[in-house]
Amino acid sequence: MAASSTAAVHKLRRLGKGVAFYALILGFCAAVLFPVYWMIVNSIQPLNHGMQFPPPLIPKEISFLPFITLFENFPVARWLVNSLLLAGMTTLIVLALAVLGSFAMTFLRWRGKAAFGLLLLMTQMLPEALVVIPVYAMYRNLGLSDSLPALSLVDAAFILPICIWILKNSFDSIAEEIYEAALIDGCSPLGALVRTLLPLSAPGLVAISVVSFFYAWNEYLFAVTLVTSPDIRPVAVGLASLKVMLDTPIDRVLAAALFFSIFPVIFYLLIQRYIVAGLSAGAVKG
Repeated sequence: MAASSTAAVHKLRRLGKGVAFYALILGFCAAVLFPVYWMIVNSIQPLNHGMQFPPPLIPKEISFLPFITLFENFPVARWLVNSLLLAGMTTLIVLALAVLGSFAMTFLRWRGKAAFGLLLLMTQMLPEALVVIPVYAMYRNLGLSDSLPALSLVDAAFILPICIWILKNSFDSIAEEIYEAALIDGCSPLGALVRTLLPLSAPGLVAISVVSFFYAWNEYLFAVTLVTSPDIRPVAVGLASLKVMLDTPIDRVLAAALFFSIFPVIFYLLIQRYIVAGLSAGAVKG
């Protein structure tokens, strides 16, 4: 009798812990997703409903006027294309340089390698606001202002160190004997990198591609400083231009934010499993 009551108590405790655990997860999910839901609600209903107190949690009226006004009055498509070009160029630059840097730090023997790796990490302590004025002066003197390729170089420079370390972890999971076997078979170091190491480190390449793409997509400080021409504004600068001195069209701002958030979210959901694999690469030595 006592044994059965003890088992029932343990079962109730496990059930209570399970309920509390899932309730905590649901609470965190609600806290994270509610701002997104609120942005959707206020972008598809008239502004007068969203300005009420208390505001309605469920739309009382559906209206797509903010989206229509946004596309009619602002070059949304051009902003999107500019951001895609900027993020794409930044990603390609980071991929090329991160592959070479990670390869040198993992498989090559050279003096000062540890100090170089530490210096890369220290560069992440440098805030963008500290160097934006010197970078702007340098770009203006060189005639590189108002150029998306030039802006992509700055974005790549700031995200490159962390991408090198992410890819280095992926390279560390590859047995060094594989690289040495490729050299014995007649490959040059660069040939061994391209033919052997890169295919084995595909998850790491995907991870740094996503990190660099999202950074360039969201970066604002350098974009608003180095780009003054309306024709090459990226998304971040375009969204900021919706706010004017006398009025802030909240419904249009939320509609634009919702529209420009869809593409990165879909992109992330499609390749999230590769991102996790790339970030965790190197946890176990191959």
